[in-house]
Amino acid sequence: MTPLSFRAATPADVDPIVALVESAYRGDASRAGWTTEADFLDGRRTGRDDVLAQIARPQSVVLLADREGELLACAHVAVEDGAGYFGMFSVVPGLQGGGIGKQVLAEAERIAREDFGQAAMRMTVIDIRDELIAYYERRGYHRTGIFKPFPYGDARFGLPRRDDLRFEVLEKAL
Repeated sequence: MTPLSFRAATPADVDPIVALVESAYRGDASRAGWTTEADFLDGRRTGRDDVLAQIARPQSVVLLADREGELLACAHVAVEDGAGYFGMFSVVPGLQGGGIGKQVLAEAERIAREDFGQAAMRMTVIDIRDELIAYYERRGYHRTGIFKPFPYGDARFGLPRRDDLRFEVLEKAL
């Protein structure tokens, strides 16, 4: 099998990135993978505006993983609050569980450590996502006990189907 290729996204990649992220988290297509949020969030997961802002932001990269020109995964890696930040992590739903995510996470950690000079990586995960949190814990992340509110009322982050959503910060020393 051909190895994954990694590169930084450009504005020309925005539409495929948005389609990938939406397919991994929202609607019926997302149910083919295990990262779906379709049971507790409707609406959008990201948009052209968000992705373009992440691409343009200093100390930020939208990492793309492809094989033979086919986009298979993406993640946002940036510097935030004195640490690396990892978000917008998406793998094509039908390919989840096959090791692509582990490779993308490792490359994102390398970028945060080597390119951005950060000693830790942080992310926020909706705290009811036990299976997802366990995935990150198996990769060295720990729950910090720091919670952030879900942005209820801001449709840019989705339309909640329940009223108990919040984010927990996970962290890993790099």
